[in-house]
Amino acid sequence: MKFLLIMHMNPAAWEGLTEDEQKAIMDGHDGFIAAITGSGEMISTQALGDPATSAVVRVRDGVPAVTDGPFAEGKEYLAGFYLVDCESRERALELAAMIPDAAVEGLGVEVRPVMFSAGPDL
Repeated sequence: MKFLLIMHMNPAAWEGLTEDEQKAIMDGHDGFIAAITGSGEMISTQALGDPATSAVVRVRDGVPAVTDGPFAEGKEYLAGFYLVDCESRERALELAAMIPDAAVEGLGVEVRPVMFSAGPDL
């Protein structure tokens, strides 16, 4: 079963950490990647740029309009994800708990099953 382990960023929570705590979280991802690659559960991972670098495209009456910034206003935003293939929802929850962000107050990892996928090697 494929699951998306979605990491949400809360800038206030992140900024409340010391530099050493932030580094430990970032370094912890290396260990997590090694573990799920070794177990064969890793499909892919992506970290996303800050919302200040994003744009939203909306087409109205056939004309595209581009605006800066994220689609939704809010303090939290999608920061990245891991796409994994594991035996069950329970295992996906175990994997999510291994992601360093899950242990930080104000951050979390959302676990969602993949209902459809397409593309090379998916």
